[in-house]
Amino acid sequence: MPIVGAWAHRDVRAAFSSCLLDDRLGVMAIHEILTYPDPALREVAQHVGDAQSEEVRQLVQDLADTMYNAPGVGLAAPQIGVFLRVAVTDTRWREEDGVRDLQVWINPEISRREGEVVFEEGCLSVPGIYEDIRRAAAITLSWSDLEGNRHEADFEGFQAVALQHEFDHLDGRLFIDLLPPIKQKLLKKRLQKKKRLSMKAD
Repeated sequence: MPIVGAWAHRDVRAAFSSCLLDDRLGVMAIHEILTYPDPALREVAQHVGDAQSEEVRQLVQDLADTMYNAPGVGLAAPQIGVFLRVAVTDTRWREEDGVRDLQVWINPEISRREGEVVFEEGCLSVPGIYEDIRRAAAITLSWSDLEGNRHEADFEGFQAVALQHEFDHLDGRLFIDLLPPIKQKLLKKRLQKKKRLSMKAD
């Protein structure tokens, strides 16, 4: 079962329910997306004190611009080197109609995890790698929107998996950390070698 994530992937059929980005945000700013094994990806993001601040609004705009440019359907602030608990998603725009439906997640907290499900995941911070990952099949999530309002909702299946994937970045985790130890070790070694070779080529 394929999943698109912060994540760059194939087929999308889900839409998230959250706070829509409005037109009051600043100018477009596309950032470099950090890739494994950059140590910054292991940083734990900090709680956002004022969700209504202009700084947070600009961060959301930057995340959206960078995500759409990648192209991907989700991005967390640590992936562009900003260590705040903010992420954006838009699973709809990769569908045939191409309509954008940006969702904003500030200070997300998962209070319940139930069941198990396996999806194929990929990540813009781990380009070219797709692996089957086991996660909770259902979650209860609370989060803040850009107006500072707190929400709570249940998600299951694809939505639950997608949100878990994205919010892992806020705690310095990558989807490859959930692979079996031996496979994880071999893959990380290969990615580190690939990174060294690319740095030499530059």
